[in-house]
Amino acid sequence: MLSTTCLAQQSFPTDPAQQKPSDKQINVNWLYGSYVPKDVPLQSPSGHQRFELYIRQTYTTPGIYVKTLLFGVSDQINRREPEWGNGAGGFVKRLGDRQAQFIIQNSVIALGDGVLHWEPRYDRCDCDGFWPRARHAMVRNFVTYDRTERHLRPQIMPYLGAFGAAAVASQWEPGNPGWRARGYQAVVGQVFVGMGIDALGEFAPEIARLFHKKKGLSASP
Repeated sequence: MLSTTCLAQQSFPTDPAQQKPSDKQINVNWLYGSYVPKDVPLQSPSGHQRFELYIRQTYTTPGIYVKTLLFGVSDQINRREPEWGNGAGGFVKRLGDRQAQFIIQNSVIALGDGVLHWEPRYDRCDCDGFWPRARHAMVRNFVTYDRTERHLRPQIMPYLGAFGAAAVASQWEPGNPGWRARGYQAVVGQVFVGMGIDALGEFAPEIARLFHKKKGLSASP
């Protein structure tokens, strides 16, 4: 079984009262998605919580639209799908293409994790030190927890979602791109995107404090 020292150090609630649904279990950051803070016991989300996470991550949190915009601008600059042209019309098509893929990917992830009762959120490491936390972030891109929040399972849903979204999008993209090649490229990209997002989620508190400190220094007379 896959394991790391940090993953084995999770704290688990023993008081039944702590098992009640809590807003602390439902956190969605606009940049790096859903996460469980370090001081919050990791509890398997209920069906309602899973649905709320899906809605927030896919439709109501600004991050999904920021992500679509950034990828759309990159696609426009690199002339992805040149048949769509370089004007505003082509840009709108590229935005729509990316948004549809993100919705499909998130839907596959939410449905798959929900059926298997696997953990859809990132849990910040209950450890100290840069390297243990960095290792935790990297490993969590490839493993998740089952409904016990103790046993590790392969983190397959983000990759299945990326493959499925790209394969479906290939059906409306011009030039008849091969769905297998598109799916494979999306899976490879997900490896690096996933590690980057998990690293941001892990070190977000320190990054935020650094920016606040710099902001305070710049405001000092």
